[in-house]
Amino acid sequence: MQQLVVGNIVEGKVTGITKFGAFVDLGDGKTGMVHISEVAPTFVKEIRDFVKENDTVKVKVLSISEDGKISLSMKKAEPQQAAPAKTERPARPKRTAPPRDMGWRGPKPTPEPQSFEDMMNRFKQTSDDKMSDLKKYMDGKRGTSFKRGQR
Repeated sequence: MQQLVVGNIVEGKVTGITKFGAFVDLGDGKTGMVHISEVAPTFVKEIRDFVKENDTVKVKVLSISEDGKISLSMKKAEPQQAAPAKTERPARPKRTAPPRDMGWRGPKPTPEPQSFEDMMNRFKQTSDDKMSDLKKYMDGKRGTSFKRGQR
């Protein structure tokens, strides 16, 4: 007789399979369930790919609820494999060439001091250029099948 204590590893026989888990007969009229997430250490889409009815399996007792439901794990019953040693990445070589041109040209040269009128004239010219470009763009969007004011 196997003792059902949380943490113990016991053997049982698979008696039923559902889409969410497998039922395992543990003897003495006790049945536990292995949830699909506890079947294998990998993603399990179809339980039948890992276990069949009437298979004898080793399971670890995860919990026993007050109402007698027994939660089992097949993946935790297997000896834990040591994680593969991490291999370090080779160090990246230092860049010798300058990075690709990203449009950055370094700090802008400081402009010569200008009078307020010069700055205002330059602002107005830039603004007029932008407005002209915008007007051409919007006129092109409206179509050229009619002139303004005519339909």
